[in-house]
Formats: sequence, C-alpha cells, structure tokens
Amino acid sequence: MPPDTPPLRFLLTFDDGPSIRSEPNPTTQVLHTLASNSLQPGIKAIFFVQTRAANGGGTPEGRALMRRELALGHVLGFHTATPGHSNHVGMSSEQLRDSLQLGLADHAEISGLAPRLVRPPMWAYDARTLDLYAEAGMQALMTDVTANDGKLIWPYGSPRRKQHMGYQMALLKPRVLAGELPVVGGVIPVVVTFHDPNPFTAEHMAEYLRLLVSSARDQGLRISDQPFYGRGDDIEAVALTRTVNADAPIQRIPGFWHSLLRMTP
Repeated sequence: MPPDTPPLRFLLTFDDGPSIRSEPNPTTQVLHTLASNSLQPGIKAIFFVQTRAANGGGTPEGRALMRRELALGHVLGFHTATPGHSNHVGMSSEQLRDSLQLGLADHAEISGLAPRLVRPPMWAYDARTLDLYAEAGMQALMTDVTANDGKLIWPYGSPRRKQHMGYQMALLKPRVLAGELPVVGGVIPVVVTFHDPNPFTAEHMAEYLRLLVSSARDQGLRISDQPFYGRGDDIEAVALTRTVNADAPIQRIPGFWHSLLRMTP
C-alpha cells in the first residue's frame, strides 16, 4: 500500500538549452512531447537557458526558441550568460556579477521579465554566489531527481535509464517518508532535471515521463492524479518554495556521483 503521505507531483526542469541542432531539433522535440503525450498533455516546465551560448541561446535561432518556450507557457530560468558552461564558483565576484547582469538584460530582451530562478552550472554554488544571485533578484533551484543526461558524448544513449530512474526514486523515498519535502497545494513537488540539448533525451522524452511515474509507483509512492504541473505561473511559484536556503548546508545532488559511476548516462 502507498504510504500515508501526500501524493507527488513532478516539476520538470531542463538545463543547458536551447539547442540549435538541425532537424530534428532536440529542444523542439521536447516541447512537442510536453505538449502532446499520453500521460498528461500540456505539461509545463522550467527551462534554465544559456542566453549567450555560441551554439544555442546566443544565436538568432536560439533566441527564437526561447521566445517559443515562453509563448507555450513555460518558464525561463537563468543558467549562464557566457559563451560556454561556466562554473559560477570559479568566477570572481566581479565576473559573476557582470555575467548575471548580462543575463538579466538578455532575459529582459527576450521576455520583458527578469528571471527569478537560477540553476547553478554543474550544481556548484557557495555562500558568495548565493549572495550575488540574491543581489540580482534570483534564487537558486537544485533538484530532487536527475536523469544524468547532461553529457553529450557520442554515441548517445542510456541503456540503463530504467534502472537509474529506479535508483533515484529509491533515494527519494526516505526523504518523502521523513517529511523532508514541503507540501504545496496538497501535493509534494518533486523537482526533476533533464537536458533538452541531448538528442537521446529529446527522442525518448515520452518514455522518461512514463518512467518517472512508474518508478515512483514501484517504490510504493503515491502520485497525484495530475502527475505533472500544467501551468507556468504555478511551477514558478512552487519552485520558489524549493529554492536553496542560504543558511542550510550545501545541497548535494542525490546519488549523482555514485550513480554516475554505476550507470551509463
């Protein structure tokens, strides 16, 4: 029997995009699957974008994709505003402050809005970077579950994706039972991270949605009748309840390095 806890609802996030790969474009594929799938059509997500990536958000094609994400009701969060995937902890305060201001300007141009959420590249942050995020009006969001799909090494594939997702849910279960995750609107929001530039992820997004639900149920966890969030304003408000507490210990990604060594990405 499922434990006597509130049901889970998955809050999907995507890092490193948008992708400007030629057709089939991975970011476009992800957007299509979120809009049209057998579990819950119209899923909304947070896309943590790289607004100045030389092969993505820094191009006219990338800017158009970010505007499309917004038009479809998704939320844009800040990831980087540098040509590459720069580690914020390794940047000086002046460099990071300048980068954040560039990103804020990019977001204002794209959406007319300032982002409220930031996902630290490589999950790396410290008290200094949190202070600089706050100075820029943003809060850092980590994750509860990760697909470990951020590595774009050919050939693409994840033959042990089912085992990996089961492993991640097994790590999540004791946190749910211990009441460590907040209840928001009668459900427990579970933050999940994918990477939309990964072609394999994009091609298998519908399967990943099914795996999230089935793996949680295999662990005996309750799932909401609506397993995913369907409104952009809802997910941003919910995500803000899950952001990093500056006074808390550094958050580690559940099982990330151990899982990385055991599982094929």
